[in-house]
Amino acid sequence: MKKVTIAIFSLFLLLTSKGLSVPQNQDVKGSKDHPLISRMPDFWISEYKENEFDSYKFIGGDKKASIIEGHKYSILYKLNSGASDPGALKIMRNMQDALKKIGGKVVIDDTFNKLSTILIQKDGKETWIEVRCFSGIMFRLTIVEREIMKQEIVANAEAMGNDINSTGHVSVYGIYFDFGKAEIRPESDTAIAQISKLLKNIESLKLYVVGHTDNMGTIDANMKLSKDRADAVVNSLTSKYGIPAARLKSYGVASLAPVASNDSEEGRAKNRRVELVKQ
Repeated sequence: MKKVTIAIFSLFLLLTSKGLSVPQNQDVKGSKDHPLISRMPDFWISEYKENEFDSYKFIGGDKKASIIEGHKYSILYKLNSGASDPGALKIMRNMQDALKKIGGKVVIDDTFNKLSTILIQKDGKETWIEVRCFSGIMFRLTIVEREIMKQEIVANAEAMGNDINSTGHVSVYGIYFDFGKAEIRPESDTAIAQISKLLKNIESLKLYVVGHTDNMGTIDANMKLSKDRADAVVNSLTSKYGIPAARLKSYGVASLAPVASNDSEEGRAKNRRVELVKQ
């Protein structure tokens, strides 16, 4: 009987120890994952800070720092004791892949420094996310949510015509696209209607429609994006408003002709524009 008791007790200890082989550390009080991105398996939150308004220097694609202000989160994750080390690269790739699935764009992928910056623009909000791995057992997410600056339409058809007559060109704000895309958003109709009115008022006017971007991303990608966006504006003017295609030519110049510094979001917002140039 004694031997049976010892055997049962030994089996109990074995099963118990197996169940506790990877201890689950408790997240710090008040912490939570950000709604856009869940944690890696077997990680817990060891530090958590959330500020309604703060700033952070994110590293952009040109390796320059951009100071972004807004709702800031700083979340430090550590691997549970006894769990398998996934490695820093796997952490970075998992975070990038998850965010790309919801429209994120990888701005920088620095595997040497174990650092990645991802940008998401959606629902009127711009979210910057930095993944910084200290090792395969610890990484930090720094996230800043900022409201995208709303660009007011300050020029009507008459004002645009005056600028074109005096300077040969005019910048048009109020034409909106989702991040990294060339489909015109519905709230752009007012601005495009003003361009069509300008062309109908001056029947002899022919225009170059030129797309401009900020400097986020590569120059090659932005060249294509700016041209695609200019094409979209021309297509809208011809198909929806009946402007003859012969009066319009589309071009894209990416970030090669900024009107403001790309070091701030306000400057980048001004650089993301469509410009009308008299032929």
